Amino acid sequence: KALAGEALPVYGDGQQVRDWLHVDDHARGLVSVLTEGRPGESYNIGGGAEKTNLEVVQAVCSILDELSPAADAKPYSDRISFVEDRPGHDKRYAMDSSKISRELGWRPLHDFDSGLKATVQWYLDNRDWWESLISERYCGERLGKVE
Repeated sequence: KALAGEALPVYGDGQQVRDWLHVDDHARGLVSVLTEGRPGESYNIGGGAEKTNLEVVQAVCSILDELSPAADAKPYSDRISFVEDRPGHDKRYAMDSSKISRELGWRPLHDFDSGLKATVQWYLDNRDWWESLISERYCGERLGKVE
């Protein structure tokens, strides 16, 4: 939406908190559980990077400002708009990943900022892949809204 010059909708006030984890760290965590975990045990795989949804959107905008500035030279964050929150939207999802760290020695290798920048760069480098998904399957409509 940012690259298309569209509004960037944020649910409610954007203060919902999530624990963010780079996909490579998540995959490493899954391999660690499969190869070193005790059968029947559960392990939380978390990044230890709690951020509000608004903080994440603002961080993505800042990275895009650096890597792919808007044609109108305005900051992408100017496009943030707040929309009606979806029903039942949890204010916080928390992960305690101390067990996987303690028992299996697993820890994330990517911090939030460098992991997010690498992710945004990947999407910029692979536009052919995701642009075809948008045109074929997802038309940008709001998901999760009850009519």
